[in-house]
Formats: sequence, C-alpha cells, structure tokens
Amino acid sequence: MEKVEHEYGANQIQVLEGLEAVRKRPGMYIGSVSIRGLHHLVYEIVDNCVDEALAGYCDKITIQIEPGNIICVEDDGRGIPVDIHPKTHISAAETVYTVLHAGGKFGGDSGYKVSGGLHGVGASVVNALSNWVEVTIQRDGGIYNMKFEKGKTVQKLERIGDSDKTGTKVRFLADDTIFETLDYDYEVLEKRFREIAFLTKGLTIIIEDLREETPKKAEFCFEGGLRSFVEFLNKNKETINKEPIYIEKANGEVPVEVSLQYTTAYSESIYSFVNNINTIEGGTHLEGFKRALTKVFNDYARSHSILKEKDSNLQGEDIREGLTAVVSVKVKDPQFEGQTKTKLGNSNVTGIVQAAVVDVLSAYLEENPAVAKAILEKCVSASRAREAARKARELVRKKNSLEVTTLPGKLADCSSKNADECEVYIVEGDSAGGSAKQGRDRRTQAILPLWGKMLNVEKSRADKIYNNDKLKPVIQAIGAGIGADFDVNKIRYGKVVIMADADVDGSHIRTLLLTFFFRYMRPLIEQGHVFLAQPPLYKVSKKGIKDVYCYTDEELDEELEKIGRDNVSIQRYKGLGEMNPEQLWETTMDPQNRIFVKVTMEDAIKADEIFNILMGDDIEPRREFIEKNAKFVKNLDI
Repeated sequence: MEKVEHEYGANQIQVLEGLEAVRKRPGMYIGSVSIRGLHHLVYEIVDNCVDEALAGYCDKITIQIEPGNIICVEDDGRGIPVDIHPKTHISAAETVYTVLHAGGKFGGDSGYKVSGGLHGVGASVVNALSNWVEVTIQRDGGIYNMKFEKGKTVQKLERIGDSDKTGTKVRFLADDTIFETLDYDYEVLEKRFREIAFLTKGLTIIIEDLREETPKKAEFCFEGGLRSFVEFLNKNKETINKEPIYIEKANGEVPVEVSLQYTTAYSESIYSFVNNINTIEGGTHLEGFKRALTKVFNDYARSHSILKEKDSNLQGEDIREGLTAVVSVKVKDPQFEGQTKTKLGNSNVTGIVQAAVVDVLSAYLEENPAVAKAILEKCVSASRAREAARKARELVRKKNSLEVTTLPGKLADCSSKNADECEVYIVEGDSAGGSAKQGRDRRTQAILPLWGKMLNVEKSRADKIYNNDKLKPVIQAIGAGIGADFDVNKIRYGKVVIMADADVDGSHIRTLLLTFFFRYMRPLIEQGHVFLAQPPLYKVSKKGIKDVYCYTDEELDEELEKIGRDNVSIQRYKGLGEMNPEQLWETTMDPQNRIFVKVTMEDAIKADEIFNILMGDDIEPRREFIEKNAKFVKNLDI
C-alpha cells in the first residue's frame, strides 16, 4: 500500500476549549441527539434538584414545557452557591454551568453524599447543547440571574433583587441545530418523574405541559415511597399479601429501601435502582436481594415444617414467581459496569442488602404467619411446576428434536445456517404459510405456519408452555431455549418476523406472541431481533399503469388523487392468504420493498403493565385501555 505523506505535528492536535467538545460530540455525553437525548437534558437538570431533595433540602420540583418547547425547572432547594470559586475565579454558579465535572457530587463536607445524573457534567452539558439558558437563584437574601448562549456566558451572575426564599430556576431552549427534534413527549417525561417521586419519598414533583390550549398537569408525591411504587405496579393484579412488605435500613453509608408484594401471576417483576438510576442489568444490590429472599423463605419453610427433611430446598425462581419488587440503594461512589453501564458493581453492597432484607423479612414472616403460609404455598406449587417444566424441557432438548417432533405447522427451514442473515416468518394460517413458502428466498428465509389461537402465557406456567402445541414449534425453531435457560447467542435466526393479517384476529395473535417473547425470551426483544411484517391493505389497478400496493388508508387516498378515481380497481386484502406467492414476496418479504416494524422495549415497567392489562385476568383495566385507545386504531375490519 502506497504511503501518503502528510504533515503531522503539534498544529494537527486539536484542542477544544470549554464546552466545545460537548457540542462536537454530543452523543458521548447524552447518548444520542434523538428525542431520547432531548429528554436527557431535562433529566439532568431535574436530577440536580433531586440531589438537593436526597440531601434533605428540597421539598418541591416543578417542571414546565412552555410554548416553543422551552423547558423551565424550578426547585426550593438551597440554591446554587453564588460566591466566587477559588480555582475558576468566577462565581460557583457560572462554574457549574460552564466547566465540565464541576459540582457538588465529588465528595467533600458540603457536597452530596449520593447523587444521580452524569456525575457533575449535567448542567454544563445542558448549557452546551442549548440555544440559550437562563438561571435564576434565590439564596443568601438575594435573587441572582445569569444567561448563556450555546454554552457561552452572555450575562455574568448579577444580583437583581432581594428574597427570603431559596431555590434555583433554570429555563432553556435546546439547540435545534444539534437535536433531531425539539418536540418533547409529555407522557415519557411524566412517567419518569412519577418514578423519581416514588423513589424519593415525600418529594413533590409537578409537571405541566403548556404548549396546547388545554394544558396538561400531573402532581406526584408519595409518602409511602417504594410501598406506593409496588402498589402502582400491581394495580391491575390480584395480590396475595394485600399490603406490600416494606424494608428500610441505613446500613453504614448505604441506605437500603425495598418493597415487595406477591401476586397470583406466574412471572416475576423486579426493578432495581441506584441513586434513582434504573439499573436495568441489575448488579450487586439485586444479587443481595435475591440471596436474602431465597434464604429467608427456605429457613421459614424448614422451621415450620412446610418443607420436610426429605424435600429439596426451594429454588430462587420458585420463590420469585408472581413477585413484584423494587430495590433501591443509595451508594456514595457507585461503580457501574455491563453493556449499558447500568449494572452496579460495588461488591460490598451485596452483603449490605442481604443483611437488611434477611433481618426485616424474617421478622415479618414470623409476625404474619397467614401471609407467610399463602406465599409459601405458591412457592411450593411453583417448585412442582418447575420440575414438570424441567421434564418437558428435556424432551425439547433431545437431539434432533426439531426434526423428529411432529409440529402443528411444519417448519420450512432455510438453507443458510448463518443466523445473522437468516430470518423466520411466523405466519398466521396454512394458506398464507403456503404462499410464503413458495414466494420466499429459500436460502435465508424460513417459514413457520401457525393456525388458531395460541396459549396466553400471562395466565400459564412454564410446564404448560413447553407442552403447548402452538408454542412448542416456536421454541424449537428459534432454538435458544426458554425462560431462565434462554440464550440469545444460540438463536437460529437473526430476525424473528411475526406476519399476521391486518384484522382483529391478527392483532390478537401478534399480542399473544409478543407476550410470550416478553415473558420467556425477553433478550430477543431487548436486542432487536423481533419484527412485525407490514403487508399491504390494498392493491390498486388501472389500465396502462403498473399495479400499486398501499399500506394505509392515507396512502390509498394519495394514490387515487394521483392517478384519478375513474376506472380504478381496488382490491382490499382481507388476509395474507389472498395474496399469491409472487405478491407476498414483492410486498412483504422482499428486503428491497418490504416494511418491517422493529419491536423495541424502551421501558420494561410500562411493557409489563401493558401486557398485564391486555392479557391478564382483570377485565375492567382492559376495557378502559380499549376505550382510551380505540381512536388510534386504523385499518382494522371490526
């Protein structure tokens, strides 16, 4: 390879002054410049307010989305210090907003013992990525104000009046040259601030959306803390212990707060937090909680002869069946690891959480024998079902089980064995399955036809799932196990595509399959392997013009406006089976033309709630959900 000579010396080393680095590489600081990153700006400012609340100085936070997508966040904390900083020689307040890694989160007697956010880069990053920022501070008997534009100070901190109050108000407009959109999603922000209110007992958080004629407003304050959080998560579930069990202990420098409640469901829902950060990958605090749970219930079962001498101990998964729990710890110097840096790594936290839970939960069970008995009856039943599931699982694992098992719908496999390029279409009905088999690319596309309604896993245990004729071929075809045994690295297909009719039955099948994937193959969704095929609703034919496929009513109207409505033939596809193989390939399976919807899972708590509403036992929440969302349903022949 020919070497091209370029001058490479000190002049080629670029130095970015101040906050220029943030504007140059915003993704390094807030993850992305999509709406997700936009929301992150709000979270960073609110996190600073919450740090004041955690330190015991703030009782109320108000967030407003003003017309023009201006954000205003105000708290009644101590107010950012206004005196001159000894190192920067500018006010402490200006330092916080113009210097990276400047703040009260790095220790010291006057700083915060624990904090969330981006460890001191929050306020300065928001400043760097905004068109303008205005900060008003009340403290030390005065009102102070300063202004910035694109991270640069345009008005130094100045005293503009007197006040006997304290607090900080921040108004900012995000930079439209950096972010893809400035249109905040009120519901996403509302959900996050509700969560923070649950995690910060007694703190009042108000959010208002003032952009429309009719403003939206929500106010959150939960004196019950995590107890209220668990009640909220279980509001549509039948519970075993009517009052959530609550644990709060300040062991050394790591305060531990836990709440748990058992339901009649078969899946577990455990959420963990460190300094109000959702640790979606768990970590040492979650490990300590699980160990304590297993120890306490086994010890109680032994001492009260619920488990006999010859009986095996209950496994952790038996004890967690139907459990809803929230585990929250406050750690002074949290060490995060894992793929998304949301897994706590501090080893000392395991023992601290375990000791706190063992101590309080053991006492609770002794004081509430009826509740203890009801929970353990469920655990023992889960243990029996687990054993039955193990036997069923062994049958599934037998060598060549995929080939020798009689499947309700035969899998037409693809010739390639490279999972990265392979995809399996789970197709509703034999007719559509036949067309898909004939129209597919046999090298990379596998077809698995299913018919009829499959099992609702929300109401079923694992042993029923392994033996279900509708789900067994899905488990075997994907080839990566199920539940605790599921290994996403073993999947046989990089894309799992649900291809169902655009009608009520098709929607039901999609929901049943998605519920199954969410409960028993969650990494499949988390890592982006699940897709929904989008077949066309209409074929428009007119003499002299090539047939056109339309996927929505809006597309149909646009096409008819374009070609005229006279002498036009419109075919409305009632189902996939009405398409011949060539049409199905051209519209729904050809990578060059097809439309897929990628199934993502931004928020496990919300997903858990929706699946419980749609597929659980309680009818009333489902009716309310349908009535509220019916206006969004299109293109369904009901």
